[in-house]
Amino acid sequence: MKKKILLILYYAFFRFIPGEQHYNLKFGNIIRSYFVKKLFDKAGSNLSIESYAMFADGHGIVIGDNSGIGHNCKLSSPMKIGNNVMMGPDVTCMTRSHNFAEIDIPMCEQGETPRRKITIEDDVWIGARVIIMPGVTIGTGSIVGSCSVVTKDVQPFSIVGGVPAKIIRYRK
Repeated sequence: MKKKILLILYYAFFRFIPGEQHYNLKFGNIIRSYFVKKLFDKAGSNLSIESYAMFADGHGIVIGDNSGIGHNCKLSSPMKIGNNVMMGPDVTCMTRSHNFAEIDIPMCEQGETPRRKITIEDDVWIGARVIIMPGVTIGTGSIVGSCSVVTKDVQPFSIVGGVPAKIIRYRK
């Protein structure tokens, strides 16, 4: 019951409080971090949760220390976000999709695929407006360029970009 009340408060009021990105206000970030710590399965310390972030009920989501969720991000569960992860604004993480195999049945009537966990390992930078598809793992130390669509796993210490995201180069 307590989690339901916290969810109602978060989505009705506290996700709208301006954050550091636009007004350099730390209060909004502090209050949203409090809610994330109560709603996510596990939440580390020193989080940055920008305004308008959405994460359903938070169940099945883990976020590590010194990590952030950008302005207007949309997260699905199950999902694991490591330590020291930077997430730009408008990032969308999708853990399921629609079935479409049967051509004699409309796609909207075929239901959804099972959820597939997204894993974002430590020290990752995800640019603005990135879309991460179900089941993807983004390796340690990687950078995902803005407006990319990540459909496959990203190797550690690589820089990827594009639609679909492809390796541009390695950081090493």
